[in-house]
Amino acid sequence: MTELELKDAGKIYDPMDAEIMALQKNCMKAMDAFNATDSTQGELRQKLLKEMLGAVGENCYIEPPFHANWGGKNLFFGDNVYANFNLTAVDDVEIIVGNNVLFAPNVTLTTANHPIAPKLRGRGLQYCKKIVIKDNVWICSGVIICAGVTIGENSVIAAGSVVTKDIPANVVAMGVPCRVQREISEEELNLERR
Repeated sequence: MTELELKDAGKIYDPMDAEIMALQKNCMKAMDAFNATDSTQGELRQKLLKEMLGAVGENCYIEPPFHANWGGKNLFFGDNVYANFNLTAVDDVEIIVGNNVLFAPNVTLTTANHPIAPKLRGRGLQYCKKIVIKDNVWICSGVIICAGVTIGENSVIAAGSVVTKDIPANVVAMGVPCRVQREISEEELNLERR
């Protein structure tokens, strides 16, 4: 297998491989252009989002700056996704984001991991696992979501949390490491603005 095939299969690979580096550099061009826009260039931002992300649904918005080591190529947004300042996506493999998801400032999504074995880690090798964020999730400020995590629909991840394991649907979770604090009540799930 090539290093790129190893990466996509979730195996240990060399991220400094020439083929990978060339592809990655090319993917970052639209992201660089996106981050160079100003607040008056909304139409250009939307055009660039569609060029740089793997998929972008209706009514999605990312507030620059946005950082992704594959320029967002492996980031897939559903509809009505909002990301505030400094969303960082270590998008070596897929990051799947559902509909109506909110990202507060300074959120990090990282699909990459390094081996525990010092000899492999010392050579700069890594492996990746995808991240899945289901519909109606709110990720608060400063949250870090680690490789391989799935966050269930409707859940809220409190500010400053580090999510290392899956979080079920319909809960409020917080902490380092992130743990479920409580279920979201039926009343909260069905509350509507008056």
